[in-house]
Amino acid sequence: MTVSGIRIGVDMTWFVMLFLLIFLLSGSFQSTLRSSSTVAYMTTVATVLLFYGSLIVHELGHALAARREGIAVQRIELFLFGGTTFMSRDSQTPGEEFRIAAAGPLGTLLFVLVCLGLDLALVGSHRLLDAILLNGNIQITPVLLALSWLLAMNVLILIFNLVPAYPLDGGRIARAVVWRVTGDKLRGTRMAARLGEGFGVLLGGLGLFLTLNSGSFVGIWLMFLAFMLWQSARVALAGTAQVSRVSGVRVSDVMDHEPVVVHGTSTVEQAYDEVFLRYQRDWLPVIDGDGHFIGIARRNRADELVRAGEGEATVGSILEPGSERLAIGEDRPLTEVLALDSLGRLGAVIATDADDTLTGVLTLDQVRRVMQTLTAAPAAR
Repeated sequence: MTVSGIRIGVDMTWFVMLFLLIFLLSGSFQSTLRSSSTVAYMTTVATVLLFYGSLIVHELGHALAARREGIAVQRIELFLFGGTTFMSRDSQTPGEEFRIAAAGPLGTLLFVLVCLGLDLALVGSHRLLDAILLNGNIQITPVLLALSWLLAMNVLILIFNLVPAYPLDGGRIARAVVWRVTGDKLRGTRMAARLGEGFGVLLGGLGLFLTLNSGSFVGIWLMFLAFMLWQSARVALAGTAQVSRVSGVRVSDVMDHEPVVVHGTSTVEQAYDEVFLRYQRDWLPVIDGDGHFIGIARRNRADELVRAGEGEATVGSILEPGSERLAIGEDRPLTEVLALDSLGRLGAVIATDADDTLTGVLTLDQVRRVMQTLTAAPAAR
């Protein structure tokens, strides 16, 4: 399924949770509705599917906010514990981080308000509380039951997500605030991750208590969720430790200062024969007459033109759209490279000076070697 150009998929664990929710809710829905098993089952299925629809709304909030910040969204995926949005890079400013993190809870709040408005339209303001609590003062219909359950669940999700513990949205918001105040992203991540560790332990303790006292599925589910949160927080903490060790390294310290380049005025045939084939490169950085980086050219595109007899076209005419934005300043910290789209797109980043003159190329392999060398250095001592 695709929404606003964003592909939405499901993990195999999603099916497990889908069937579990339908199984666990069917009995209580039937007793609440006092109806046939068929009506209760259909109401349960529709409600659970709408519930996952609300999770998609939450993730679309993140995804659309990320796109407004210029971050490519690869996909949204639903899984056992909810959903996640896959983006091409991490936030580069505290403002970006805050807006993207807050957009998910805003999507959930919007869904809550829609459910509340529909409840209000069905029963009126004087019986709204009775409808939400599903007490015996009003007739419970399938629609009212679904709306009230969805309302309650999304309020819980909203509150849970705003807990200031990484990787929850509240933790990312807290990270953005600390980042903004201190100017240090690592400090913000470290603080939010430590809160995430603590929250994971507390949530796991609550799950264990519920399991031992009632043997309920909720307790077991909370323990699994707590472990996932705790593990994510631990990974984030380990990541900050690694990044802090390379924080003083600049792009110019490790890049290739004499990369293979091609001039934009060269013909495609000349570039293909003399550079692409000679150096066996899938892409090459392209410069103008003054050495300024103007984009990248792909070998497959050059091959197409040569085979079509159009090799006299200039390399500058086959630049990949938007590739002129794939550069980073040579004086920038190596840690910033890790968040760049071009590192995944090209397996490298283009380095330029203050005048946009191409000064080097930094490959993914070079980044990995530097990270491995610097993070292994303490253990070697």
